[in-house]
Amino acid sequence: MLVGYARTSTIEQAAGLEAQVRDLEALGCEQVFTEQTSSVGPRKKLDEAIAYCRKGDTFMVTKFDRLARSVSHLGQIVERLKEKGVALRVLDPAIDTSSATGELVLNLMGSIAQFERQMMLERQREGIAKAKADGKYKGRKPTARAKADEIKALSAQGISLSEIARRLEIGKASVHRVLASG
Repeated sequence: MLVGYARTSTIEQAAGLEAQVRDLEALGCEQVFTEQTSSVGPRKKLDEAIAYCRKGDTFMVTKFDRLARSVSHLGQIVERLKEKGVALRVLDPAIDTSSATGELVLNLMGSIAQFERQMMLERQREGIAKAKADGKYKGRKPTARAKADEIKALSAQGISLSEIARRLEIGKASVHRVLASG
């Protein structure tokens, strides 16, 4: 059986998720697990998909970055699949771990993808530092401080921190900071 996994980081990437599902189904995946979570967040559907796989199945993803955070994370996933007798197939670039050559290519490509990600983050940090030095980057506008009066008013009514955070669409920790600051 072919089992697919599709992931995007944000809800705004719905079209990307739909495209992944379409591609996986077109290749014959009978079961496709989907989720929208960041690469560093928990991945419940990934765990469910791996648990669903049985010996002889092939686990499919469209790209590396939809599956693993790093080379070590990729290795952990591949090992979990291998222990179950499940092959991993990545569509782009075309890699299939059912052979020794496929595993080698997977490890090489995973290392290259991780290197590219690290370089991109480094360039991003450099760009932000330059923009800050030029006075062009000030970060995002603080939302909780702008809502300090609303936070204090809701708190005075006896509303819980969690409920205040939910109503004002800010973090609970932000509510706590505003209230602690007086």
